[in-house]
Amino acid sequence: MKKLQNFVNGKLVDSSSGETTTLINPATGQAFATAPNSNVADVDKAMSAAANAFTEWRDSTPSERQRALLKIADAIESRADEIIAIESENCGKPIGLTTSEEVPPMIDQIRFFAGAARNLEGKSAGEYMKGMTSFIRREPVGVCGQVTPWNYPMMMAVWKWAPAIAAGNAVVLKPSDTTPASTVFMAEIMGEFLPDGVINVICGERETGKAVVEHATPAMVSITGSVRAGMEVAGSAAKQLKRVHLELGGKAPVVVFNDADLEAAAAGIAIAGFFNSGQDCTAATRVLVQEGVYEEMVKLLAHQATNEIAVGMPNEDVIVGPVNNAAQFERVKGFLDRVPSHARVVAGGSALDRAGYFIAPTVIADLRQQDEHIQSEIFGPVITIQKFKDEAEAIALSNGVEYGLASSVWTKDHGTAMRMAKAFDFGCVWINTHIPIVAEMPHGGFKRSGYGKDLSSYGFEDYTRIKHVMTNLNG
Repeated sequence: MKKLQNFVNGKLVDSSSGETTTLINPATGQAFATAPNSNVADVDKAMSAAANAFTEWRDSTPSERQRALLKIADAIESRADEIIAIESENCGKPIGLTTSEEVPPMIDQIRFFAGAARNLEGKSAGEYMKGMTSFIRREPVGVCGQVTPWNYPMMMAVWKWAPAIAAGNAVVLKPSDTTPASTVFMAEIMGEFLPDGVINVICGERETGKAVVEHATPAMVSITGSVRAGMEVAGSAAKQLKRVHLELGGKAPVVVFNDADLEAAAAGIAIAGFFNSGQDCTAATRVLVQEGVYEEMVKLLAHQATNEIAVGMPNEDVIVGPVNNAAQFERVKGFLDRVPSHARVVAGGSALDRAGYFIAPTVIADLRQQDEHIQSEIFGPVITIQKFKDEAEAIALSNGVEYGLASSVWTKDHGTAMRMAKAFDFGCVWINTHIPIVAEMPHGGFKRSGYGKDLSSYGFEDYTRIKHVMTNLNG
């Protein structure tokens, strides 16, 4: 059994109570490590360390912060095999896909924010009142309390700490209780290049996260998680008027028109729907197909799930590994047990008879708009399919959920694509593709998918505050 520790003020430390949680490898269902189950006293220590470090880090120059982040990116890249192995053991992620699809973007994102640190934009100084010159200062907000999810532990950690630290803030980050391993490892690497206390990682369960977001010290709290968790965080932060950044759930519509390249669409949707075992807020799991090609698309997606999407252990050449944890495994199985009688399961439909938390890649056709499988996040390797008649119905069905994170449209007609892009009530629209993300573009949603942006200059600016300074030219 491995033993994880918190990372506070530049050192690995146990929780003050000595309590731990047991970490399970979802590919085997077996315990492999323990992690601290931290309490309020542990959070207090981390917050104190961050507050002290902030007084120094906020006065660092943009070039100093850039150099530190570039060194961190280089160090993580040089130890990529280690962090991939840690992430795979903790999450069950396929090693090949994690190596090609997660680590390179993650490193690039750190380097992007390293550059963003030296590219703060604002209005030029000017005389907006006679005899007075005004200018804008953009400053770090202070200590940031952050909570990350279990579906992309190391990448979502980067999305949190990289812009915050680049802007001059200090961080106390609480990873998911089921997947803290890669975040603690990353913090150890970061500690070699940052002043003590700039990055702190506190492990624990739900009460630990609650202590982080309710603590008096953070000027800003940021969470990637469920709608329920986001609402609780927003309510808690409101009592202290803290700034809040929320990236919550999603239920992305994937709209396929009659004129689409169906073979390409099916292959692209299958990858984007089953990647990371469907545990992605932007996953292409809610497919809407125009009636003229509906049955053909159902057959193509069923074929993809049955014949093209390999399932297996992390060290195998597969696309789908296990779902992340026992609770999620039971949740996905519950959805499969409750498929309504009017729907057709055309591929998969059950858990696999093996150790670990494996669900067969599943395709369910003929679902209706009010079915729970359409309205709620399944967050597993399950693609649903609905039929629509025309563009107006496609828009109504697409927007007819409480989420607003991501969407895609598949068509050869430019006008159709542009009209759908305008009509979609989602923060991201892909055209004839689904799921690519780049550091330079913002990621964030509308409605119950939250507010604030990750990545891009917009995400960077979320971790800054604006101050107006006016000087008397005759003073």
